[in-house]
Amino acid sequence: MDATVQQNADFSEEERDAVYRCIATRRDVRGQFLPDPVPDEVLARLLDAAHHAPSVGFMQPWDFIVVRDPAVKRKVHAAFATAHDEAADMFDGGRAATYRKLKLEGILEAPVGLCITCDRERTGPVVIGRTHQPEMDLYSAVCAVQTLWLAARAENLGLGWVSIVRYDDLRAALGIPSRIQPVAYLCIGKVSHFYEKPELETAGWLPRLPLRDLVWFDGWHQRRGDESLLDRLG
Repeated sequence: MDATVQQNADFSEEERDAVYRCIATRRDVRGQFLPDPVPDEVLARLLDAAHHAPSVGFMQPWDFIVVRDPAVKRKVHAAFATAHDEAADMFDGGRAATYRKLKLEGILEAPVGLCITCDRERTGPVVIGRTHQPEMDLYSAVCAVQTLWLAARAENLGLGWVSIVRYDDLRAALGIPSRIQPVAYLCIGKVSHFYEKPELETAGWLPRLPLRDLVWFDGWHQRRGDESLLDRLG
């Protein structure tokens, strides 16, 4: 048999169910972090998982900045606080008040911060799969975020994505060159609990949309009306 072909590549039913459980119970964690350190062997597994994410043209555009220094975390938190105040003014009335009450980060509480970046020049100006969609390198870096997120949940760790921050402020806090694009600042650590539903759903900010309202066939917003798949969607 060809040595390049994976042996025993099929997942068992139990393994399959574990993957779907991981997806369904993943949460964006903000306020439940515990101070327990994340062991190096666990963090190494998470980084290795992220490094095995799909990337267009196999360009692997990511770098990973592990943040443990409290002084550096304070710089990142200050950048968040500035953006958070700006964002609150973008919402109207009661929605602004609700926004200000939400816990939207765990920068100082989480034992580990992780910034994932994208080097858009890593493999040169012409990349397979990026010739007509130049943003695919950024999407590849986002795939690394999601892969790491699921790995963290499988390790029983919480992860929160801090997106309320200006890129240049994040560059300044972490010494990132101007040509490098920050993609995600993540907070990682053990947590006291995982919520049954996403926090913003629980808080009434937005509901989860019914999947069957988002699935179409052979064209934008097209259905014949007899698609049996719809009967299996929530």
